[in-house]
Amino acid sequence: MVEKRKMKELSLTELAKIIDARIIASHDATRNPVLSEVEGTQYISWVSTDSRSTRLGDCFFAIAGPNFDGHNFLADAFAKGATCAVVSKAASISNQQSAISNKVILKVDDTVKALGVLASWYRKDCNFKVVAITGSVGKTATRQIIHHVLSAVGETSPTGGAKRFKVFQSPKNFNNFIGLPLTLLASDPDCQIVIAELGANHPGEIEYLTHIASPDVALVTATAPAHLEGFGDLETLTKEKLSISQGLGPAGTLILNGDCPELVAMARKQGKKFLTFGSNPDCNYLAKNLRSDGLSSHFKIDGVDIHVPLPGLGNACNALAAWAVCDQFKVSLPDFADALKTIPPLPMRTEILQIGSLTVINDCYNANPCSMKNALDILATLAKKEKRRAACPGDLSGVALAKTEAQRRRVFICGDMAELGSQAEKFHVELGRLVGRSNVGLLLAVGELAGVVAKAAAQQAAGNLQTRCFRTAADVCSRLNEFIKDSDIILVKGSRVNKLESVVDKLKVLFSGSR
Repeated sequence: MVEKRKMKELSLTELAKIIDARIIASHDATRNPVLSEVEGTQYISWVSTDSRSTRLGDCFFAIAGPNFDGHNFLADAFAKGATCAVVSKAASISNQQSAISNKVILKVDDTVKALGVLASWYRKDCNFKVVAITGSVGKTATRQIIHHVLSAVGETSPTGGAKRFKVFQSPKNFNNFIGLPLTLLASDPDCQIVIAELGANHPGEIEYLTHIASPDVALVTATAPAHLEGFGDLETLTKEKLSISQGLGPAGTLILNGDCPELVAMARKQGKKFLTFGSNPDCNYLAKNLRSDGLSSHFKIDGVDIHVPLPGLGNACNALAAWAVCDQFKVSLPDFADALKTIPPLPMRTEILQIGSLTVINDCYNANPCSMKNALDILATLAKKEKRRAACPGDLSGVALAKTEAQRRRVFICGDMAELGSQAEKFHVELGRLVGRSNVGLLLAVGELAGVVAKAAAQQAAGNLQTRCFRTAADVCSRLNEFIKDSDIILVKGSRVNKLESVVDKLKVLFSGSR
């Protein structure tokens, strides 16, 4: 759930008007409806979609999901102190009549759409600016970089110095029809900037979300093969990501990855006005002298050195995108560079962990062909760095140097890349060939499609790669002790369906203590 915040209070009559609801009051045969007693005197201070976390003063939105239907938990929500509930199924009221007696119910046609309408109203009623981010890769990392910088610095004043912005982001990547409204509604009325993600699995979803967010700044981090099961091809996906611009007002700013030619070409074809970031010399925000040492990266912007204390060149691109956004809020480049130096690791996103003698790249939040390549590049760069450090043993930098590169084995624990549709096998074969060329010593494949990766990798490596295939993360966890050795450098990456975070947890159990 989104962190508990306090939104602007609304009376029940105001709420009903905003979401076009019919207010009905549950009552028993011995009492009159309570509506007239409460409609002008009771208020909501927050919204909830989960009865388990509902609190006093909440408005409970009954959402029907794939696993649970909130309409079945009205009694639980009211028991937790909900002021009212928004429903779309009238039968849910009569089914729980005794448990919700004398409670106020708001009836709408669609509770998900009603939640979006409320969030859209709230966004327009408050004075905060909205940064909306979409893209095939880098959304969450870029959001977190922007939030870190804007929270640490602020708009430089004419007299010098800067006052920190009051910034809000969802603690999680709440980027869908439910998550985005909850992010907006969780923002304090006096918040200055809200940073939100917009995700999509099918055409039309970004357009719906961007009209709720009404962003002042819209960013597309990149376009690459992802969620092709819903989009079919890269052109349709690119069109979908670019539709984020439809929610911008006349003074809004659209920022695109200038290193994605198909994205820039489509924006020009549609007559969009936009700014670009990237390594292309024509970009408005240009990174020069880009380099990475595995654990961090460096580049220059307008002669200013930028140090990104996050692994891989992908995070350098994310930092450059973040600068393009922060510049719209008049943050100075030196302030941006200073704030960026203090950003903490991003959990489960190219997160470098030292587990005993193991070096683990924990990147198991999600996966697509582009992010897989980025992660393999980090694995290769770290291994090369180990060889250089072994030659200079005084440079420890917090990493175990018990063995040289030749002795420290590269291990890839690989899960399926989900939602690639009819091209799934093709992309997994291509990944396998890449793995086979990447000097990986051991590949542990988790899932049916990861098995395709293992087969292609073994063929490409021509006998220089050990592979093992497992059906689930639990299966590989039960046998990790057979395959993982002290001082291995391990990449753990796959889509969320693989639940590979359990593998990282098992590695901690096996290798955190002395061996």
